[in-house]
Amino acid sequence: MNARPCTKVACHEEAVSTLTYVYADSTVVVGPLSDRVEPHGYDLCARHASSLSVPQGWQVLRRVVLGHDN
Repeated sequence: MNARPCTKVACHEEAVSTLTYVYADSTVVVGPLSDRVEPHGYDLCARHASSLSVPQGWQVLRRVVLGHDN
């Protein structure tokens, strides 16, 4: 698999996580990097994935693969 860059402007780090929004549930889901580029997903480097902020009233759901550090 080819490395993908973080989608944050001016960040040149390699993406390690994919962020998606579930608008109906006011939820942000951050999980392992998807196998392919998702049209409604945002690939993030470790720094941006761990420091994101969400709108007030929204929740963050972090999915991890057991046995891996993310």
